[in-house]
Amino acid sequence: MGRYVARRLLQMIPVFIGTTLLIFLMVHVLPGDPIRAMWGEKAADPAQVASLRHEFGLDQPLWKQYIDYMADLFQGDFGKTFGGRPVSEEMGMAFPVTLRLAAVALTIEIIVGIGLGAWAGLRAGKAVDTGVLVFTLIVISMPVFVLGYLAQFLFADELGWLPPNVQDSMNLQQLLLPGFVLAMLSMAYVARLTRTTFAENLRADYMRTALAKGLPRRRIIGVHLLRNSLIPVITFLGTDVGALVGGAVVTEGIFNVQGVGNLLFKALGQREGSTIVGVVTVFVLVILLINLLVDLLYAVLDPRIRYA
Repeated sequence: MGRYVARRLLQMIPVFIGTTLLIFLMVHVLPGDPIRAMWGEKAADPAQVASLRHEFGLDQPLWKQYIDYMADLFQGDFGKTFGGRPVSEEMGMAFPVTLRLAAVALTIEIIVGIGLGAWAGLRAGKAVDTGVLVFTLIVISMPVFVLGYLAQFLFADELGWLPPNVQDSMNLQQLLLPGFVLAMLSMAYVARLTRTTFAENLRADYMRTALAKGLPRRRIIGVHLLRNSLIPVITFLGTDVGALVGGAVVTEGIFNVQGVGNLLFKALGQREGSTIVGVVTVFVLVILLINLLVDLLYAVLDPRIRYA
């Protein structure tokens, strides 16, 4: 196991460098000058433009900008925004908010998604199964912004159960509604995937053997069926964590959540390359580590899986 983890960590290095290089090039080859854009429609002073370009290193060749950025990155320096604030401070304020929102969404996704999928899978072909499939299909078909505004109108404006916007990101109640909206699409996929694996494993030989041995139904479902059915679900959940964090842009905009999505949206509008690359770099690290964790969880769920 230790050799496998070490090998996977080494494999992350070229993936990390290649991803950051690609994002860095995409940001810095966009048309327009971000420094001149700071003046808007007003005439810019050439001396000030040249001074700012030199301050942010934009007067250097692109390859040197990337090398300097990576050298600073390995020292924990993500650069500065055009306003002069360190990018690490901006991300330090935004990331905890988005992580709390993603944690709420992931909790809803796991509890509701797996619960609905297991319920439908155990009753495959019946009315419950059909109802779950229709419900999840409707959710998958709805764009996030439509679902967000509908949930805001229904649960906040009409019923008054939850606040319509997030004023305090430390308040769990205020994160429930955006977390619910953020989780809905993934929850529908988790439910359908769980339903399929449950229905397939119910017909497996080991299930018939467990029934023939006279094991209690609760043990058969909770131990044998659930553990084997969760392997593909865990795979999806692992890849979905990065999607939850990165896909929060629309949800954070609807509910006024001051998280990474909001920060990234503002940085794209102002073409702040350091902020964009810094946020995406952290996303890449999170996704790589979560994928490694998911692979290790396979051995916990299925003892037959061994890593050399």
